[in-house]
Amino acid sequence: MIKSSSIIKETRGFSLTELMVVLVIIGILVLLALPRLMPVVTKAKTTEAKIALKQIEMLQKTYRFENDRYSGSINEIGFEQEKLITEGGTARYKIKILEADVTTFKAQAAAVVDFDNDGIFNIWIVDETGLIQETQPD
Repeated sequence: MIKSSSIIKETRGFSLTELMVVLVIIGILVLLALPRLMPVVTKAKTTEAKIALKQIEMLQKTYRFENDRYSGSINEIGFEQEKLITEGGTARYKIKILEADVTTFKAQAAAVVDFDNDGIFNIWIVDETGLIQETQPD
């Protein structure tokens, strides 16, 4: 006669208390890391302004070669402003040309959202030299 032995498998899981302790520890680590990550996030968002201003500079130079002057209109040079985040789009910066004449121009990228909720909105400018500067940090 063959004896069949029943094998009882004991499965162990984590208790609710153990899971809660792990979640609390993860939450504390996130809270400690978040302030250090905010400048990185803000820097990534400012890249949008720099790219747009570099494009404005290139379009302005092309326009000047063809017309012997810089343009005072972003539409005239062929720049297409993406729909702003405040209007349901994705762009965080409003681009405009502040001044333009025969030899100089100045364009601005002004943030439409406050990245760190301090009431200060980020502003960048570019001129005919191609120098992109942050005039108001956020």
